Amino acid sequence: MASAETHRGFIPAMGQGRDWLLPIYDPLTTLFGMRRVRRTLLEQAALSSPSRVLDVGCGTGSLAVLIKQRHPNVDVVALDPDARALAKGLRKARQADVSIHFDRGFADALPYPDGSFDRVFSSAMFHHLERDEKSQALHEIRRVLKPGGRFHLVDFVASSTIGPPSRMHSYHRLTENAPHDVLGFLTQAGFADATIAAEGALLAGRLRIAYFQGTA
Repeated sequence: MASAETHRGFIPAMGQGRDWLLPIYDPLTTLFGMRRVRRTLLEQAALSSPSRVLDVGCGTGSLAVLIKQRHPNVDVVALDPDARALAKGLRKARQADVSIHFDRGFADALPYPDGSFDRVFSSAMFHHLERDEKSQALHEIRRVLKPGGRFHLVDFVASSTIGPPSRMHSYHRLTENAPHDVLGFLTQAGFADATIAAEGALLAGRLRIAYFQGTA
């Protein structure tokens, strides 16, 4: 597990000030229905082998492990600023008997050369970023994608009808996660055909999600 410059604050998976709840993160997200969300994200991506993919904001590594299990010939790299979550992801990969390279770092300062990946994934991470971090992260993601490479994103999105989907997340960040705003961020970052691939709801409609994709 490699480490980049990490002397910065970040919002952990369970929300600000709740990093001590990390041990229940996986069962809680499973209860919310995130296992199905990750499967749908991967099915929409239609990965081909061999290829090299990056999971940005990988958390405890659930998506990265799923990618490697479904596509053994794909080279998977996973990045997150949370050392505890990365350690959990590494244990999960070992238990699943899959090889994944875990790096510690930030989405808006990716420690990889230009054109390093065929695909980049992001699952329920984008809403953790401030507005300027969102913009910079997407520019970085486009930079590390090969020409014609694709970015696949799923995240909680704001809804004017049900209000903030969860107390786990900062409401002002979620208000910037309306679908048209995310599409705007993608377009500004230079993704050629930013689209909403699908929308849905979790936990009896309380958690609204959307899938986005774009080509570098």
